[in-house]
Amino acid sequence: MESSDHTPPIRVGTSPDGALTYLVGVPPEALPPVASRDLERAWYAARRAALAEQWGSVRVFRFLRPDGDNSDLVLADRDASCWAGALDAIHGIGTCKGLSVTLRLLALVDLLAHAPWAVPLLRLARDGAEPDPALWRAAAAEPLTREARFDPDGFRTRLSRAMSPQAISPGAASHRLTTGASV
Repeated sequence: MESSDHTPPIRVGTSPDGALTYLVGVPPEALPPVASRDLERAWYAARRAALAEQWGSVRVFRFLRPDGDNSDLVLADRDASCWAGALDAIHGIGTCKGLSVTLRLLALVDLLAHAPWAVPLLRLARDGAEPDPALWRAAAAEPLTREARFDPDGFRTRLSRAMSPQAISPGAASHRLTTGASV
């Protein structure tokens, strides 16, 4: 009997220039959800790697689509390479779970950089940002897009459902997410 979470394997290789290459048997949007605690653990591992300036290798992902087409994602940015290297060490990006954690974390960082409504969900401190736990829950479950990102509207909807009633007062989540005002 085959496992219900079976996905095609990821083949990993190294190109002549030292870049790591991944041939992924499914598109980004087919990668499985992950546990929110895995994303939180990944956040802190990536942050430690960045503080230690462990920049990592360029990584090239080729995602195979059911129609025979493919799409590519290249992590050449120094920070993204650093984070991917840190996450490879703890989750193994050559697995669907590890790749899903990595892409979800990078998609969350990208979303936070472009979504002003999410800023109140980050506590900024001298030693870094501390995301609200609702961000972990939403990022763990929200599907990735074809481009390995989060759809901002879909993410925002999931986030409003993931907001902990204990952490906010009644009605605050919709106000917080609509206006960007802190509670």
